[in-house]
Amino acid sequence: MPSALDTPQGAAELAESLLPQLGNRWLHTQAVAARAQEAAAAVSEADRDLLVAAAWLHDIGYAPELRDTGFHPLDGARHLEALGAPARLVRLVAHHSGAVYEAEQRGLSAELAVYEREDSPVLDALIFADMTTGPAGQSFDFDTRIDEILVRYEPGSEVHNAISKARPYLGAAVERTRDRLGVSS
Repeated sequence: MPSALDTPQGAAELAESLLPQLGNRWLHTQAVAARAQEAAAAVSEADRDLLVAAAWLHDIGYAPELRDTGFHPLDGARHLEALGAPARLVRLVAHHSGAVYEAEQRGLSAELAVYEREDSPVLDALIFADMTTGPAGQSFDFDTRIDEILVRYEPGSEVHNAISKARPYLGAAVERTRDRLGVSS
C-alpha cells in the first residue's frame, strides 16, 4: 500500500486503522482532513491530494503502537518512512504545525532535522487546517484554537512553551492560506 499513502483514500485508511481508539483525536483528524479539502484551492492542483493525505496522517504519531519518542510528529513521520511513504508526505507530517518549536523544547531538534521542512503553500494549508480545528473536530478561528491549546497544556509544559513561541509562525501560515483562498481575515 505505500504508493497509496499519499492519496486521500489510502491515508484515510491508514489513519482509520490507528486512531479511532483515541476518541477526540480521531474526531479532530477527520475534521482536519475535511478542512484541508476545503482549503485545497490554496495549493496547486497537483498538490491537493497530498495536502489532504497529510491532513489524514498528521496525528498518527499519537497511536500508542507508534509511540517511540513521545513526540507525535516525529513518531508519525518515522512510521510513514518505514512504510515507504513518499518523502514529501513524511516531511509534511514531521513538520506540521510548527513541530520544530516543540522539538526544540523536547531536545529532539536533531532527530526532526533529518526531515527537511518545506516552506510551501502545502505546509501552510496543513497548518491552516490543523490550527482552525479544535481537539474534538470543532471549527475554530486561529486565535481561539491557540488559546484552547494554551489552556489545555499547563504553563511551562513543552507544548505550552512551543505553541507560545510558534504563534507568530503559525499565524502567518494561516494568513497566507486565507490570502491564497481569497478569504478576508
